[in-house]
Amino acid sequence: MSDHEQQPAPRRGMVLEALTRAERKVFTRPAPKSAKAQVKFLLTRAKGSTKALAERLGVSRRTVQRYRAGQLTKPQQKLQAALVEETESEWQPRVRAQAREEAASSGGMMVHVIAYFGFTASGSSDDGRERHITTPISPTYAAQILQLQEAGATDEDLHPIVTEAITESYFTDWGSRNPGLTADFTHVRSIDLEF
Repeated sequence: MSDHEQQPAPRRGMVLEALTRAERKVFTRPAPKSAKAQVKFLLTRAKGSTKALAERLGVSRRTVQRYRAGQLTKPQQKLQAALVEETESEWQPRVRAQAREEAASSGGMMVHVIAYFGFTASGSSDDGRERHITTPISPTYAAQILQLQEAGATDEDLHPIVTEAITESYFTDWGSRNPGLTADFTHVRSIDLEF
């Protein structure tokens, strides 16, 4: 691939999407729903710059101005998705920061996962299989996951930490059983996190 060709944008993975959903669950007030309210909110975040907001949304300045004035009310599907995503990513930053800080310092997180778990341990007779697991993740692992997310980690970067956290919590009961057991999960059907 030459220097002038663009690389495809990395697809958001299941762990990153689960972290985003977890942050949005802690909102204390609902985010703006109408296109006009979303544009007005995003304009306050963009310090009133219709140009900056138009670039973020992938539309023209005039389109942003029309939504702000209420001349347009029903955005096309792509713009509607962009408005929702941008609004929710900017909504209540202090509430999200408090939830992240609590998870990293004292509360930890809860993980719900449906995936195929395989094992390696001496003398293990437990063959790998699909499992539905709900287990807490310690604040230490929660802090690592959140730091990696803030640093721009991909799902491939987060996967080993989440696997290790689930192994320690669920399979080895914080080190009190199954010493030396390591688990890997693949074929993840769903994952959900809660602060």
